[in-house]
Amino acid sequence: MSNPAPPLVAAPGAAVPGAGAPEDAGALEDRVREIAGGVVDPEIPVLTIADLGVLRAVRVGGGRVEVDITPTYSGCPAMNMIALEIELALDKAGFGPVSVKTVLSPAWTTDWMTEDGRAKLRAYGIAPPAKGGGRRALFGEDTVACPHCGATDTAEIAAFGSTSCKSLWQCRACREPFDYFKCH
Repeated sequence: MSNPAPPLVAAPGAAVPGAGAPEDAGALEDRVREIAGGVVDPEIPVLTIADLGVLRAVRVGGGRVEVDITPTYSGCPAMNMIALEIELALDKAGFGPVSVKTVLSPAWTTDWMTEDGRAKLRAYGIAPPAKGGGRRALFGEDTVACPHCGATDTAEIAAFGSTSCKSLWQCRACREPFDYFKCH
């Protein structure tokens, strides 16, 4: 059974200095979520952190902006860069000071990835994870469709691909190798 993604929470509060009255806090939080969510994953630059489901929460209040992110796996080397990019993007948009916090629980799952994110992966030549795929993969029932031709006659040829969150597969129909975004 997969962990459902907790809803993004926007805590009400005072506005960021110079950004409007406290009653505008909801609109400010939406804007912060839009800007932060637009930060791209440095390992897969066609995906934003909103596409991945890594952006967990935003809060605007007390003259501060707080953003919570969850790594795709513990020790993900991209998290420091993502946090820095969030801070820079929000600073450029006039928000600040900004605090980015890494939240480990609940653990991220590929089920949090958006359908748009899955489509972007496929178009980029990376096979996206199936919804609820972690359980199927655990019991050897995972079928991976080739992102190039759509065939399901594929085989894993290496447990790790171009990044640790991907494995290397090959399609037996079109013979093309491709990365598969691992389910977890």
